[in-house]
Amino acid sequence: MAYNFLLKDLNLNLTQRSIGTDKGLAKIGDGIVNFTYSVAKSIYLTRNNKNNKIIRTGKKVSKIILAEALKDANLKSFSKNRANAHDLADTVEAIIAYIWFSEKMTIKEIINFLTDSLTGDLYERHIEIESAKIAFTKLLNHIKKFLPEN
Repeated sequence: MAYNFLLKDLNLNLTQRSIGTDKGLAKIGDGIVNFTYSVAKSIYLTRNNKNNKIIRTGKKVSKIILAEALKDANLKSFSKNRANAHDLADTVEAIIAYIWFSEKMTIKEIINFLTDSLTGDLYERHIEIESAKIAFTKLLNHIKKFLPEN
């Protein structure tokens, strides 16, 4: 699948901030984050459905969820100074795109990781928000080992 050639310029001067503030990575990561979360939520809801019904859902992940996950994973150093929630969410999306492009995790692995990290009654919005925040925090903590330390 080797799309890592799209990171060639970034890899020349690779830093936490160069990954986390890359607008192109954030745009691609937005699609990856929303797609993987939607599939993970669909799997989770289907597995936990008492009526044995298959549930497919599409969900845009809130910038608040992603911003809080970034803070909880102690990865704010990847974002720009004085970043707001939107900027922090973009940083999460850029990091996840970088991990995928670098072939450190596949889409399937991200989906499975998120699915396994979800808990509770996701039909209750406040429970879903907390569960998603925890799932993305766990994902970010898991991928730290693939990221530059500076």
